[in-house]
Amino acid sequence: MGKRIISRARGAGGPRYRSPEHRYVGSVSYPKFTEGQMKAEVMEIVHDPGKSAPLARLKFTDGIEKYVTATEGMKKGDFIIFGATGRNNVAKLSEIQEGVPICGIEMLPFSGPKICRSSGVYGTVIAKGEKVTVKMSSGKIKEFNPNCLAMIGIPAGGGRVDKLFVKAGQVYHAKLARNKLWPRSSASKMNPVDHPFGGKTKPGWPKSVSRWAPPGQKVGAIASRRTGLRKK
Repeated sequence: MGKRIISRARGAGGPRYRSPEHRYVGSVSYPKFTEGQMKAEVMEIVHDPGKSAPLARLKFTDGIEKYVTATEGMKKGDFIIFGATGRNNVAKLSEIQEGVPICGIEMLPFSGPKICRSSGVYGTVIAKGEKVTVKMSSGKIKEFNPNCLAMIGIPAGGGRVDKLFVKAGQVYHAKLARNKLWPRSSASKMNPVDHPFGGKTKPGWPKSVSRWAPPGQKVGAIASRRTGLRKK
């Protein structure tokens, strides 16, 4: 009996799929405050192998340190004010003006920055009311609670994707830092014993599969209502 090698290896949780967390700098978070202002100094800009954008290590007046996503133009010695609407500051969405680029947006109040944390990815406030409407870089429109926090600015490292991978080894090391399996063979290139899509002799083999199929067979369009092109 053949084995579904990819899903089987992921389930085993071996070193190939174990994240190198000991190399990561830390998580990104905001301090919990409801009113007033908090001031923090940027101590250094650091690189985290687990994130595409650099991080800024902040030190507050009470000695607490936190990491936030570094924005374009941020440098060591700058001060970030939580509760102000200036550049590189963190404020509530209801207080940010329309048309201002933001990053590190919270999904819910006090949930911490979740959206627009990758390098060069930002959102734009386009409307405010009971909900604050934000347009993403992809063009998607999302609504947020007005009390959600966001940092004003664009995450640094926006030109990261402009540099091409010249050699396959560079792709390997980049994927290894994020614990991504590479290279990965496509299912159609496998043998029939390794994947339902494998092999060359598949006359009339459907891509759609039942929702109640066993794990090794449950690949492709799972419980699809229809397949093929939609006629206009």
